[in-house]
Amino acid sequence: MFNPFNALLGLFSMDVGIDLGTANTLVHVRGKGIVINEPSVVAIDRRTKRPLAIGIEAKEMVGRTPANVVAIRPLRDGVISEFEITEAMIRYFIRKVHEQSFFPIPRPRVVIGIPSGVTQVEKRAVRDAALAAGAREAYLIEEPMAAAIGSNLPVAEPIGSMVIDIGGGTTEVAVFSLEGIVVSRSIRVAGDEMDEAIIQYARQKYNLLIGQRMAERAKITIGSAYPLPEEQTITLRGRNLVTGLPEAVEVSSVEIREALSDAVSTIVDTVRSALDETPPELIADLMENGIALTGGGSLLQGLAERLSEETRIRVYVAEDPLTCVARGAGIVVENLDKYSRVLASLDRVGGNHRG
Repeated sequence: MFNPFNALLGLFSMDVGIDLGTANTLVHVRGKGIVINEPSVVAIDRRTKRPLAIGIEAKEMVGRTPANVVAIRPLRDGVISEFEITEAMIRYFIRKVHEQSFFPIPRPRVVIGIPSGVTQVEKRAVRDAALAAGAREAYLIEEPMAAAIGSNLPVAEPIGSMVIDIGGGTTEVAVFSLEGIVVSRSIRVAGDEMDEAIIQYARQKYNLLIGQRMAERAKITIGSAYPLPEEQTITLRGRNLVTGLPEAVEVSSVEIREALSDAVSTIVDTVRSALDETPPELIADLMENGIALTGGGSLLQGLAERLSEETRIRVYVAEDPLTCVARGAGIVVENLDKYSRVLASLDRVGGNHRG
C-alpha cells in the first residue's frame, strides 16, 4: 500500500550501500557514488575503551601508538569480532555521510555486503550494528552477489555469471543465474593471509621481522601470481631477529611470488572446486562470457592470467574492482523492489526500526 510519508522519506533520504570489509569500508550514497573509502581500523584507549580515531587517521596509528592506545580492526575474516567498536565505526561513517549534506535528512536505509559463509548470528550482529548506528532500515546482501551487480553482470537473466571476490579477510567465489547463487564458496584466505605469508617468509629466510604495512607494500609493488615479463625487487626493512638491530634486505618478485604461492594455490583450488559443481549449461555460458575478478586482491599481478590458465576460462579484472561490492549494494538500496529476491535469499532484516 502506498505510504506518502515513506515516499517523502525516500525522496530526501541519503540511502547508502556499505561494503563492510575486513581491510576497508566503502560507502556508496544514492546519487553521489562512492563518498567514503577508509580503512576498517579503530584506535581505542585501553583504559576507557573509547574510540579515539576511526578510518584513515586510525590506520596511521597502527604499530605507532603509546601503550594505552591500541589500533584494532573490529572485523576478522569478514566477520564482526568487536561488536561495540564495529557499531561505533558504522555510526562514524553514516554521520560522515550526513555531514556532507546541506539539509537535515532522515535516517538512511542501508544495504550492507556480508561474506556468503557467515552464520545467522553473525548476520544479526551486522544488522543490529547498523540499526544501533542510526539506520532506519537495514538489509543484507551477500558480497559476491553485490560484486556481480556492481560489475554489471546479468545476474537476473537465465545466463551463467561468475565472480571471484578477493577481499582482505575472505575470498568469495560464486556462480549466478536468475538472481540466485547456484554454487558458492567462501574461504578465509585473501589479502591478509598474503601479507602474513610475506611476513613469515622474511622471518624464515632472512631472520627479518617486518610489519604488516611493509608486507602489504611488497605485495602491492612486486607481488605476483604468475611470472612477470620483467622481474623486480624491493627493499624490506625491519629488525634482525638474531642481532636485534635494524636491517634492510633486498628481495625479488620471484621470492615474493614463492611466499604467496600457498595462498594463491588455495584460491585456485577453490575456484576449480566451484566450477566442478557448476551445471554444464552454465559452464558453457562462462566459457563464452568469462569470469570477473573483484576486490582488492584481484589487483595482484598475474592473478587473472594464472586463473585463466588453471580453469581454461577467460578471467578478467572487473572495472574498478575495489568498489564493486559497494556499488552493487548502492544499486540494490536504490532499487529495493527490483532486487527484493536477492535480499530474500538471506535472513531478511528490513523494516526494523529503532526509536
